[in-house]
Amino acid sequence: MLAGSRYERLAAVDDKPLSPADEAKERRRFQKAVAQRQRESPSERDQRTGQYQKEIDRDHALMGELTKALDFTLSGKEMLGRHEVYVLKGTPRADYRPPNKYAKALTGMQGTLWIDAVNFHWVKAEAEVVRPVWIYGFVARIEPGTRFELEQTPIATGLWMPSHFSMEAKAKVLLLFPHYEQEDISYFSYHKAGASPVDANDVK
Repeated sequence: MLAGSRYERLAAVDDKPLSPADEAKERRRFQKAVAQRQRESPSERDQRTGQYQKEIDRDHALMGELTKALDFTLSGKEMLGRHEVYVLKGTPRADYRPPNKYAKALTGMQGTLWIDAVNFHWVKAEAEVVRPVWIYGFVARIEPGTRFELEQTPIATGLWMPSHFSMEAKAKVLLLFPHYEQEDISYFSYHKAGASPVDANDVK
C-alpha cells in the first residue's frame, strides 16, 4: 500500500530475481510514484483511493453474493490449515436475480464454501464459471475457467479479515477479442492504527 492505494512492484520474472539494472529501474519507478502521490491535491488523492476501494469492494461483494446465487449442500468435513471445516458444495439457483453486471457471472458458476466447524465463520469461498454467461447484452461473454477465491483468517476474537484473494477472468468481446485478467493478493500484518503490526498468521 502506498498513500491509500496499492502499488505494484516487479520483484521477479519467471521466479528469477531482477538484474541489477532492472532492480534500479524499479527503485526509480517507485520513487517517482512516491513523489507523484505526495504532490496530489486532496481531490486527486480521493479519486485515486476511491477507485481502488471501489475495485476491492466489487471483488469482495461478488464473493458475498455466493450464498444468494447458489444452493449449498453439505459435502463433508476436513481440515483446512489449522481449522476443522464443513465443506459445502454450491450449484446455481434458478431464481437468483443478480444485482449488477458483475454478479451476473454467478448465474453460470458452481462454488464451494469451507465453514469453521467451531464458530461457523466461513474460512474460504471459491466459485468457477462452468458455462458461458453473457454480460452487456450480447457484447461480452464470460468464459468457463473464470474463477474467484477468497480466504479469511481470525485476527482477533470474533473478528475475521481477508488473508488471500485471487481472481482469474476470461471473456470474449463481440466473440472475437479475447480478454484475460488475473489478480492474486495476500493480506497480512493487520493492526490498529498506531499499534505495532501483527502478522495474521501468528494469531491463534
